[in-house]
Amino acid sequence: MTQDRNRLDRDRLEQFLNLTALVSPDHDIVPLTGDASTRRYYRVQPATGRTIVLALHDGAIEVATLPFVEVADLFRRMPLPVPAILGHSDPLGVLALQDLGDVTLQAHLGPDGVDPSLWLYQEAVEFLVRLQRRGAEFEDGSLTPYRLAFDVEKLTWELEFFVQHFLEGYSGARLSPSERAALAAEWKAIAEELSAEPRVLCHRDYHSRNLMVHDGGLYIIDFQDARMGPDTYDLASLLRDSYVDVTDAQLESLIAYFLSFDGSADPASFRRRFDLMAVQRNLKALGTFGNQASARGNAAYVQYMPRTLGYVRANLAKYPRFGRLRELLAAHLPELG
Repeated sequence: MTQDRNRLDRDRLEQFLNLTALVSPDHDIVPLTGDASTRRYYRVQPATGRTIVLALHDGAIEVATLPFVEVADLFRRMPLPVPAILGHSDPLGVLALQDLGDVTLQAHLGPDGVDPSLWLYQEAVEFLVRLQRRGAEFEDGSLTPYRLAFDVEKLTWELEFFVQHFLEGYSGARLSPSERAALAAEWKAIAEELSAEPRVLCHRDYHSRNLMVHDGGLYIIDFQDARMGPDTYDLASLLRDSYVDVTDAQLESLIAYFLSFDGSADPASFRRRFDLMAVQRNLKALGTFGNQASARGNAAYVQYMPRTLGYVRANLAKYPRFGRLRELLAAHLPELG
């Protein structure tokens, strides 16, 4: 962040704090590591009392129509644990949030991966079950998440995003016209099958960096892009997470735990749908990582590419239907060979 940007941010934040008096005048403002969005986050540390987090947008906001606020209210009614909204300023583009600390599920697990006890992951799975069931009960066409969906167009766009930003932009592939046409046919088949599945309410980015460990349990963050999608979408995001190693045994156990809440589910059919969703989700993640690295100069996500490519390789090799797709991608990505 440039010095000028830092100074302008702090001026806006101080104006907000002076207007709202959420903390004492004697305080420090500390920048936090952000996500892949344009929002910037700061922790306000007062001399006494609780800390808070300020989300700073690029410009003015309209909090009444802000997706984050709308979805937070929806999730809170389910109920799902999300950070409390403590205040806002539309003109200044600031949203004040409960401070959940710095410990994401990824950080809590550390380099050893998922705790063998799985209890935090079981809690995360239970949240998904509640989100899907209560999401159906609260369905309201006036709310943004129910008007958006992972339809053919959106799913295809995400796969093309992978082509543009990872395959070409990051890896430097030069695709022939015939390869582009063949990939388009593969994307069409994947997107049409996933889009045809029954839709449930999805978080949209449900993984270990968007689950905070706080007060002995999990809190959900970064939910502003919630929309309708396949019942496998969030589960694939959680269990085929680019940031955490999940063993095959843990994967099987957690999928079985998810299915235990629905006695009518066919495990074999669900697993096939799960793996298809994981392929699409992991390719989109690689597109995001490639975009961050090649277009934005942010190399922080490069370390997560090998794990994600490994997930894709395993699923492409598992199903004969992916033979052509694997051939097309492996020609430019040896990791998938």
